[in-house]
Order: sequence, then structure tokens, then C-alpha cells
Amino acid sequence: MSEFIDVDVRPILRAGGEPFSIIMAALDRLAPGQGLRLYAPFKPVPLFDVMASKGFAHQEAELEAGEWEIRFMPVGSFEAAEPAPAALADGDWPEPVVHLDNRDLDPPEPMVRILAAAEQLAPGQTLSALLSREPVFLFRELTKRGHQWRGGFTPQKDVYRLTVRVLA
Repeated sequence: MSEFIDVDVRPILRAGGEPFSIIMAALDRLAPGQGLRLYAPFKPVPLFDVMASKGFAHQEAELEAGEWEIRFMPVGSFEAAEPAPAALADGDWPEPVVHLDNRDLDPPEPMVRILAAAEQLAPGQTLSALLSREPVFLFRELTKRGHQWRGGFTPQKDVYRLTVRVLA
């Protein structure tokens, strides 16, 4: 694959802006098999998990002055693609035994509540959570703890629904 949509977030970040919505909007414009080439003033490590949850692997290259070029490609579109994360695991998941509504909480409280609730579940049990935004930093913590997760925004894009399955 050689076709990419370029997104340069360096000017946005230098001006004190938040580029996440611009990156996600560019992602929505991708044609099948197309990738996203991101230019950033730092290595955007938290974005790697977000993009992996959406089915994208990445290749990174450091540019001059500590800036980075990251190429996000659909998983399987290049040989070094990373395996799909637990977020994409298929199969039957049991009904959640815990339901959390974290929409009115400020970070990091939603993450703290979800991780605490997951610690109380037996292996194989699930919990569901409603959130006002995508829990970007939570994904890595869930994976580190051996849990699976899946989630996404409602069609209205006003609520992020997350389901977590405890494996260990």
C-alpha cells in the first residue's frame, strides 16, 4: 500500500490545540486499504493503542529535531503488521454483571472506576460502561492487566460504550 492521507498536527500542537478530533476525522475519510500518515512533534504513543483498536498497525520514523512521522495502515496491509489487539477479539461475551455510567465524570475518575470494578469480577465476567469520550489511556491498562475490551461510539457519537471482559 502506498496511498496515504497526510495529517500534520505539529502546527496545531504548537498553537496549544488538541488534534485528536482532526486525526479521527481524517480516519473517517480513508478509503478501503488507504493509510494515514501523521506528522507530530513527539512520538504519539497513546495514539498507537487507539489506532490498533480501530484495526490499524503503525510504522514510526523519527525525523529531525525529535519530530515523528507515523504511518498507520490497516492491519495486514504490510508485513510487519502487529496482531490485532484484544479489543478486536470475537466470540460470545456474557452479559455484563456490572453497569457503570461514567458520562458525567472527569478524567481520570472513569478509568479508576472501571479498573476497580474489573478487579472485583471473576474470570470470564464482563462489565459495561458508558463514557462521554473514548477512554484512550484506559486501553493500555486493560491490556496490561490481561483483560479484553471492545467499544465504540453510538451512531449519534454522543456516548462511548465500552465492554470489558476479565480473563485473569
